[in-house]
Amino acid sequence: MRTGSEPATARSPLRMRLWLSLWGILWTLFGLVAFSLTGRPGWAAACAVVLLLAILDLGVITYRMRQGPHYQPGRDIPPYDPDHGDGPTRPGPGADGRGKSGGRAGPSRRA
Repeated sequence: MRTGSEPATARSPLRMRLWLSLWGILWTLFGLVAFSLTGRPGWAAACAVVLLLAILDLGVITYRMRQGPHYQPGRDIPPYDPDHGDGPTRPGPGADGRGKSGGRAGPSRRA
């Protein structure tokens, strides 16, 4: 649900994340091969871990993109209305809900 503080035309950057994930996969694959060939197993393992994370991120991105306009709305889908905070009404102060604080019932008596 929108809170009203974000832009009305905001869209999810899934396509940008897709391309960045592919770019990361290419570079970590290159680093994995290069460090393996030069005899640096620690750096090769680090590249392998980042490669696995990039592949996992690519899977999440494609899953969300295939879910359709619910997660990746197009220009023809309007944004949600902001929450104005006018939820269910609560009774006013006091025990009876009419703004009275309890006290004595009936007309006041003077001594």
